[in-house]
Parts: sequence; structure tokens; C-alpha cells
Amino acid sequence: MLQRKLGLVHSVAIIVGTVIGSGVFINLPIVARNAGSPLLATLAWLIGGLIWIPQVFIITEMATAYPGQGFGYLYLKKADKPALAFLYVWSAFITSDTPSISIIAMSAVSALAVFWAPFDALIFNRLFAVLLILVLTIPHYRDVKTGGNLQIFLTAIKISPLLLLIILGVIFCQCHHFTANETLNTMNLSAFGAVGAGVAATVWPYAGIPNLLYMAGEIKNPSKTLPLALIGSVLAIITAYVLISLATFAIVPYEELVSFVGSFANPFLYLPFFAAFAAAFLGIFAFISMLGATNACIMVQPRMEYAIARDGLFFKPFAHVHPKYNTPDYSIMIQSGLAAILVIVGGLEALLGYFTLSYVLQNTLVYFSIFWLRRKKEYNPSFTSPAWRLMALLSICFQLGLIYMTFLAFPTGGVLSALALILTGLPLYSYLKKSAK
Repeated sequence: MLQRKLGLVHSVAIIVGTVIGSGVFINLPIVARNAGSPLLATLAWLIGGLIWIPQVFIITEMATAYPGQGFGYLYLKKADKPALAFLYVWSAFITSDTPSISIIAMSAVSALAVFWAPFDALIFNRLFAVLLILVLTIPHYRDVKTGGNLQIFLTAIKISPLLLLIILGVIFCQCHHFTANETLNTMNLSAFGAVGAGVAATVWPYAGIPNLLYMAGEIKNPSKTLPLALIGSVLAIITAYVLISLATFAIVPYEELVSFVGSFANPFLYLPFFAAFAAAFLGIFAFISMLGATNACIMVQPRMEYAIARDGLFFKPFAHVHPKYNTPDYSIMIQSGLAAILVIVGGLEALLGYFTLSYVLQNTLVYFSIFWLRRKKEYNPSFTSPAWRLMALLSICFQLGLIYMTFLAFPTGGVLSALALILTGLPLYSYLKKSAK
């Protein structure tokens, strides 16, 4: 069995390091375009975070009742829904978890192209992305605490430029930026629809808040550590994103920010004394930021496949534990190996369109499980969600709303392809179940 070696600081670093990063500079223009104005865009960032509060209450309660490996898989299994539990793991494994390592690693290498253009060339980008994945896999293979300490270091570095941006936004605020385009709406949606489409575009930047629970079985004193880490982190992340949005609009005119859709928005270009080296500054920040996100993904994600494989409902090698290092070594190596293969194969950009639908469907399954778990005599959480029925229903309704908004914000073909890919888990589950018997 895996040992509990990670404390509160490790836990917060995993959450913040996974969630906050350079992705905010990719999504700022998208949220702005969808929302139609600076104020509505900032409101979308706020709402996108606030809808996480009831969700965090629900997952924190379930996590303190079952502080083991596997997150959604564990809760659905305890709810006696093994088919849904497998479908949860399969959808995460095939459409979000493994591909996310590949995509972030490739993006990290691309961020260095400002220093050496060949980093953006296909062959060099893929080779260095594979090398990055393999190098980051080593500390997690050898010791979970070493990997956790590395995550603390990377998280501390990556949030520094964001704090600097917030401070500079206050100092160099151009207040007229917030009112110049209040009626501009490039998607021709109502105000409600525009904010909703903006919220849908925040799903990726906020994604990763529950990732800590993939490895809850390795957190020390989980009854106290998990509530503090989850609730404290989500409040800090909401505050950070709202302030980053306001600071960016204070510096960058709305029309120019929207022009960055499909690439990194670089607010530092609009600061006189930063303009000369803004590209290099953002390139370094983006690289370190995505390095931290890749590290966190490699650290936490293999724990879910390990958990389901231990129960005999996934491929057996994922259940192996290293006799010396006490890590799920095969699960870590297989997932990193597959991520490296996906880098070589290429064509991963399309998977970004799949992510939102896959992620909200996974969340919907998790939040439904509390209604089943609450009926169990063994269910005894140390943290109880306030108004748990209301929080659960709100969490589910938010996911259903996001499913609708996903079809507004992303190409329908890609969204339907994601759904088809997820449903391939049903025949696979039947096959593995028969094989186990």
C-alpha cells in the first residue's frame, strides 16, 4: 500500500500548481470574445469560480469519508456503481488525463521558441516534449515526497509573475478600457448567453481543483488537511483569476485582447518598461508554468488507474507498487509512456475541444454519487457540506448548464466525437469484467 507522506503545503501546491498557470493567458482572449465586454468577461471569471464552491463542499465531504486513491472512481465504487466508476476512469484516461500531459508538455516547449525558433518546429518540439515528460517522470517514480517538493518549488516560481501583473495593473490602470466596448458582442448572444459562453470558456483554466483527490491516500491527516487545502485553494484561485482579468483589461484594450484568440495574450507588451523584453519574460513564465502543470499531472493522475487496477477492473500492470520506492511505478511509467507516444503521433490539438464535455460529464457522475453514499451506514465524513442536498443539486445543474454552453462555445463535431470516444468504455468494461471473472 502507498504511504501518507504529503502535508498541507504539498496539497495546496498540487492544486494551485495544476490550476493556475499560463493557461489563463490563452483563455483570457476567448472569455473576452465570448462575453463581449471587459466587465462581462470579468464577471464570467467570477461566476466560473463561484460555481466551484458547492462542488468543493461536496467533494470535500466525500473525500473525508473515503480518503483513499482514485477520486471519482472511489466514490462511485463505494456507491455500488461499478460500471459508472469504470466509465469515469476511462473517460478521464482517454480524453483528458493522458492527453493533457502531452499537450501541456508540447506547449511548454513551444513557449521557448522566443529564444530558439526551432522549438516551434514539429520535430524539435516533439523530441523536447518527450524528453521533458521522461525527465519529470523520474522523481515521481522514485519518491512521492520528492515529487511533492518539486511541485512546491515550481508553484512558488510560477505565481510570481501573476502577482506582478496584478500589482502593475493597479499602478498603470487605464480605466476607460472597461467602458469602451460594453456593447460589443462578437457572438451575437444575449447578455445572459454571452456570460454563459464566457463561463464555459473558463472550465479549462479552473480544471484541476479536485486533482489532489486522485492521491488522497498519500495525504497526511486527511480529515484536516483535505478541507483546508481544497476550500482555501478554490477561494485563492477565484480571487487570483478575477484580479488577473481586471489587471489585464486595465492594461490591454478590449479589441486588442480579443485579437489574441488562439494564442497567448501578453499583457506585459503594453507596459513601457516591459515592452522590450515582454516576449522573453512571458516565454520563461509560460515554460515554468506549464512545467509545473505537467509535473502535477504526472504526479496525481496515475493514482486513479492504480486504484481501479487494484480492484481488478483495469489492466493489471497499473496495480503494481515498487517494492523499494513505494510508488505506483508501472501506472506512472505507462501513463508517461503513452503521453510521450501521443506527442510523437501528433494531432493532439483536437483533443482540447473534447476536454470540456468530458470533464463536465465526469464531474456530473461524481456529484450524483453523494446521493447514493449518504444512504450507506459506513459513510462517516469528518467534514459535512452545509446544505448538502442544495450544494449537490447546484453542482449537478452547473454541469448540465456547462454541457449546453459547451455546444455554444466549441465546434459541435469535436464535442460529439468526445462523447463517442467516452462511450467506447462500456464494451471495454464488459470485456474486463468477464476477464476478471
